[in-house]
Amino acid sequence: MIVNKQRYLRSSAWNQFRRIRLERKNVCWISLPALLSGFLVFSLSLGFQHSFAQKLTIQSPNKKLTVSLDAEGPEDQLTWFLRASFHGTGKSTEVIPEIALGLKRSDQDFSKGLRFLKKSNERLITEKYSAPHGKSSSRSNAANEVTIAFENAVKGKMNLIIRAYNDGITFRYQFPGKGGTYVVEDELTSYTVPKETRRWMQKWNPANEGIYTAMSDSTIQLREWCYPALFQTKDASCWYLLHEADLDRTYCGTKLSNKAEGNKYKLTFPDQGDGRGQGASKPVISLPWKSPWRVIIMGSLQDIVASTLVDDVSPPSLVKNTEWIKPGNVSWNYWSSNHGTKDYKIVTDFADLAAEMTWPYTLLDWEWDAMSNGGNVEDAAKYILSKGVKPLIWYNSGGDHTWVPSTPKDRMLTHENRVAEFTKLRKMGFAGVKIDFFESEKQDMIKYYLDILDDAAKFEMLVYFHGCLVPRGWARTYPHLMTYEGVRGAEWYNNGPELTYTAPEHNTILPFTRNVVGAMDYTPVTFTNSQFPHITSYGHELALSVLFESALQHMADRPEGYRQLPDFAKSFLKTVPAAWDETKLLGGFPGKDVIIARRKGDVWYIGGINGEIKEKKQTVALDFLQGGTKYSLGLIADGKHDKEFTTRSAEVDSSSSVDVRLLRRGGFVATLTPINNI
Repeated sequence: MIVNKQRYLRSSAWNQFRRIRLERKNVCWISLPALLSGFLVFSLSLGFQHSFAQKLTIQSPNKKLTVSLDAEGPEDQLTWFLRASFHGTGKSTEVIPEIALGLKRSDQDFSKGLRFLKKSNERLITEKYSAPHGKSSSRSNAANEVTIAFENAVKGKMNLIIRAYNDGITFRYQFPGKGGTYVVEDELTSYTVPKETRRWMQKWNPANEGIYTAMSDSTIQLREWCYPALFQTKDASCWYLLHEADLDRTYCGTKLSNKAEGNKYKLTFPDQGDGRGQGASKPVISLPWKSPWRVIIMGSLQDIVASTLVDDVSPPSLVKNTEWIKPGNVSWNYWSSNHGTKDYKIVTDFADLAAEMTWPYTLLDWEWDAMSNGGNVEDAAKYILSKGVKPLIWYNSGGDHTWVPSTPKDRMLTHENRVAEFTKLRKMGFAGVKIDFFESEKQDMIKYYLDILDDAAKFEMLVYFHGCLVPRGWARTYPHLMTYEGVRGAEWYNNGPELTYTAPEHNTILPFTRNVVGAMDYTPVTFTNSQFPHITSYGHELALSVLFESALQHMADRPEGYRQLPDFAKSFLKTVPAAWDETKLLGGFPGKDVIIARRKGDVWYIGGINGEIKEKKQTVALDFLQGGTKYSLGLIADGKHDKEFTTRSAEVDSSSSVDVRLLRRGGFVATLTPINNI
């Protein structure tokens, strides 16, 4: 591993190492944490130095990603850090020059003066698993893993586990001891990002419902930021996304902060005021313990969009039988009628819509407990089921952590409440629950989320979290967790005029950021207007059904919005899946445009949108299709104006390409069906 000379000039070991190096002209310039840990006397042979250097540099199985360990400072203040590199075609780029490491526990400090003890043998991790929903159904991954053992000044032990995957780098901390309960006072993990690096980040808010801001150089803002955060290196050779995964009851969610230093993003615990001040902001851990994975998805934009790394590093499913977990599209009345579920006739109209569109679900949102005008919730459930549709139902998360008084409240708050409510819902035929207003990522709230999922699984209830955190890999462990909000979606057309003008660009950023890490219920595909209008074209709105992945895709428009569509657009929405076998990015750039192809079975669906205020012509290459097979192309694109479509059909194969015209803020969809399947 190459070492930065300036760092070691500051080290107390430097002068001794320099003398040895001058005596041994043939010794490579390498990093020897052994120099800093007291066993220099038996580590001077050239062979040992080469061997040790190799052990401190970990490469991905495909050799494209490298993570290496380094240190700086005097021995009693020594700090350790990682650096991440990407090896593209003919060049190597140092992507993140420094990832600071360390934790401060209430009893001991594991951030400075750590002495290297040993390093495990590198081991290859390979895994294959299936997922009932998401961007791909059959998943495989490979990584090289090492564990490095450290000891602090009072002999406290901490391990660092590092993995280099083909699509990213992950690391986590481990306390191997047994017994004892401690507060984690701070986590020192931080990512140093060169100022020239472009970044797309969302200002921190507990509901994760902000707009992404593009920044670099002089436009960099100092504040706290949500996950995930997207970066592009100055030379444009590499993209990476910062996130975390396998967050469990033993820790809190974190966020990123560069308030102290503009180009250093430090992991930061929740604010004490989150969740109305309920719960502790600092996590309490018991040994043995492992932190969540710190995740850096890395590579091309296609690598970012297709990655399932957040799920890959999370625990396998705890649900043995997953046959009851059925993804699908949902009719939803809140967007068009905020108080729609109070009205039995509106509820039944949306049930009729779901049946007409062959969507499997309809959602009873807030105020279902005040339903009138012809029936109550029991009557509604019976009517919905009679149409061959399954009902879903909303709940306030309850408790003192939320200021929202909307009822029913508290019925999800305790194990006893949940068991009683899930028992009733099963008898009434409900398939799942939407639970809202969590407002915190403190440790107590993480426990609450997971307790809900544990109980819901016992009753075979699908779960949708709203007003919540962004995904942390839980959908792999709890596959009945179908989707999350955690996004500024179409609901914001009801909250003010802002989304009217920001949505076109915002929609082109989400496939590269928020939707990469897990299901995202944007509540898309609206053709009419709610309280504030949208300026995206009909083609743009139709494309969101493919671009945005959510195992429960809540189609947000009112029934007449879908009923007035031409038959070809309705037919598309009747058949578009909510879960996919494969995902490929075909083109795009955050804030400008995006084209994604997703496969279900043998049929490919393509969605593309333009986020800019100028018309574009896109040429879509179909080289991802299976060779030697002819496909029937069905294209629905923008017409002469925003509310008009054009259609085209053709016979194509993997050598073909399709030219598509997109209006300003426009879009298109396409289907590609093997000829022998028609």
